[in-house]
Amino acid sequence: MKICVIGLGYIGLPTACMFADHGHQVVGVDKNPAIVEALSQGNILIEEPHLPELVKKVVAEGHLQARAEAEPADVFIISVPTPITEDKKSDMSYVRSATESVVPHLQKGNLVILESTSPVGTVDTLMLPLLERSGLKAGTDFFLGHSPERVIPGQILTELLHNNRIAGGLTPQCAEKIAQLYRCFVEGEIYETDARTAELCKLSENTFRDINIAFANELAKICERLDINVWEVIRLCNKHPRVNIHQPGPGVGGHCIAVDPWFIVEKEPSLANIIHLARTTNDSMPSYVAERIQAILSGIQHPKVTMLGVTYKPDVDDMRESPLLVLRQLLVQQGVTVASYDPFVTGKPGITNDLDEAVSGSDLLLLGVHHQQFKQLDFQALGKLMRHKNFFDTRNFADRSCAEDAGFTCHLLGKN
Repeated sequence: MKICVIGLGYIGLPTACMFADHGHQVVGVDKNPAIVEALSQGNILIEEPHLPELVKKVVAEGHLQARAEAEPADVFIISVPTPITEDKKSDMSYVRSATESVVPHLQKGNLVILESTSPVGTVDTLMLPLLERSGLKAGTDFFLGHSPERVIPGQILTELLHNNRIAGGLTPQCAEKIAQLYRCFVEGEIYETDARTAELCKLSENTFRDINIAFANELAKICERLDINVWEVIRLCNKHPRVNIHQPGPGVGGHCIAVDPWFIVEKEPSLANIIHLARTTNDSMPSYVAERIQAILSGIQHPKVTMLGVTYKPDVDDMRESPLLVLRQLLVQQGVTVASYDPFVTGKPGITNDLDEAVSGSDLLLLGVHHQQFKQLDFQALGKLMRHKNFFDTRNFADRSCAEDAGFTCHLLGKN
């Protein structure tokens, strides 16, 4: 079949490649000319293990082509951003625009699938009326539904293959059509349901994790007050066979966990009380960490902080909704000079790939992201470049005994 994938980001591009690598003719559509140009040459602008090789292969074989506009196809897959606004509401403009771009090309027998994580009702209240402007009726003339992705950056291709998947259709027949399509490459189970259930499942999966992280962050604050090591508390609690406390940190990032719970709150604000509180708790962590930093830097004139890592998770280049970017902004507003070092991020203003440059003259090393290379920091060498030797580990990740041997005063999130 011919498949038109609209949106070539972290999810759309790998999905397009998987279909192209399994016998389908795929057209990838994106409004960004740089993405279209790069893909036309077999290149990509994002980092993801094994994706560059797969892109080169399917483009060279002619199974994947890049376009700036949608065109007629058998299947349309919408995988565009669904960002959150400043007032914590969903911005559905990209989904609306992508859906409208399908309408002129919609034909009998077509299948339209939303992959973008969206508030409940997006398929039946937003997409359905737009698509039926074509004069065709969903469920009889064409098929419509939602099949959310369940992958994480760094393992996208592997998880697209092996993770279980939900096929949520506007009608049972729509769900069956979606499941049939994805079975060409999905090796996990595919569960058929209705579109609204599928939408809420994706939101609930990420909200579950957000609430658990919020509990860990709140526990970290409590432990600091009680002079108890939260990491030891969590380690011992998780020895219980029915307990799995997540880990605290400087906040929650990424386009899913930091965003999806707000979609539930938006729909049912009077009922989603725990969800709202968890989101507020996690959103408060950059400010909380900034307060700890100010206490550490007390008495130091014109302080400088070196931030180790700015991505939202380790060993990737993804900075979407990263709490470290919020923390950096807060510190700058408080008069602190911030040097940001991240080995995975290139070409971004204010972020360097030169560790010595970032550390030079610094008063505090802040470990914000547990990139694997930070496991073995050379504190002896770094200390020689610093004005004051302070180290604050927000992830309980680095070897603080080595830091102490090098004369650093060490601080840990979740322990005074």
